[in-house]
Amino acid sequence: MNLSFSPEETAFRDQVRSWFEANLPSELRDDAPDYRHYTREELVRWYRILAKQGWLAPSWPVEWGGTDWNAAQKYIYDEEYARAGAPPVHPFGTAMCGPVLLRFGTEEQKRRFLPRIYNSDDLWCQGYSEPGSGSDLASLKTRAERRGDHYIVNGQKIWTSMGHYADWIFCLVRTDTSSPKKQDGISFLLIDMKTPGITVRPLILLEETHHVNEVFFEDVKVPVENLVHEEGKGWTVAKHLLGHERLNTSRIGNSRREIERLKKLARKVMQNGRPLIEDPRFADRLARVEIELMALEISNLQFVDEVIRTGQISSMVSMLKIRGTDIQQAITELLMDAYGPQARAFRAIDHDGFDARAAASAPIYFNYRKTTIYAGSNEVQRNIISKAALGL
Repeated sequence: MNLSFSPEETAFRDQVRSWFEANLPSELRDDAPDYRHYTREELVRWYRILAKQGWLAPSWPVEWGGTDWNAAQKYIYDEEYARAGAPPVHPFGTAMCGPVLLRFGTEEQKRRFLPRIYNSDDLWCQGYSEPGSGSDLASLKTRAERRGDHYIVNGQKIWTSMGHYADWIFCLVRTDTSSPKKQDGISFLLIDMKTPGITVRPLILLEETHHVNEVFFEDVKVPVENLVHEEGKGWTVAKHLLGHERLNTSRIGNSRREIERLKKLARKVMQNGRPLIEDPRFADRLARVEIELMALEISNLQFVDEVIRTGQISSMVSMLKIRGTDIQQAITELLMDAYGPQARAFRAIDHDGFDARAAASAPIYFNYRKTTIYAGSNEVQRNIISKAALGL
């Protein structure tokens, strides 16, 4: 997409690009995003470099370490971040818990948690999904019973990304079981993962990686001061947080980079005596995905501008989530098709003709089946659009 940036915005792009070239450690640079898994130590090292520059949480208020960037600058930063191949900033602290505390947290909670999030002293994970309570999140059953100045939490969360790295978890729990409406009686708690009674068990995915977990709570004591917003009104907090989560699922910069890499690959791969990119069927599929991404880029820029101006996230964020994740899946499918037989998920015994990057494309393809499910499945997002935006 050829946006007409102003001279000031062009200068900003050059500044950001130069900074990444100078400050992103070569050993942390990934020339194929999502093709490697970072350790906790590697992530914290990079996050602290970003924080020192003031770029870890650009959407936060300036007084808490954020920037005053406009929509174009935010767009440029995201593009350059993806272009640089920097380790991903996992959203649970800076893009999810942070905005919740800024909106609903007490001054004491902000002073206690926000600096530690920003400095990566604490890493966070999300305690939402449960067995049987995924897309129907309001049916969750994890219970928190008030006893004096503590809550006693019992239950289970599942598919908890980064749970094995996290110091804290923000959790939706049911504090009132008598309400006739299942969205009522839910509360939002901040829980220290070192609290006795918490057990984290790994869930190994199809590509044999450890990214998600089960988290069990057995008589876990949580101070009442860790309640965010009002008791029983956690669903209001959850909806606000989900808006921020969906805003980060479109991953346009990464998709743009992967399309460019896919084009280079398709020019090298030969099929029937000519480059794959000259195959009409493959070229048509690639062009359709790229056109959809261009349209999404424009929509995203308009939406980011609206969020910056109003401070509100509308239901149209669901559209970004739907199209963004559909495009991600389409790219991973094209990538695996381009590699052909080399896109095998496991190393051959004799290593004959083995290409590590090609072999990674199959696990990535399988892993990306989840993108249309997390942060609220795309089917649910379509319902949200039909009701909130179209009035159907």
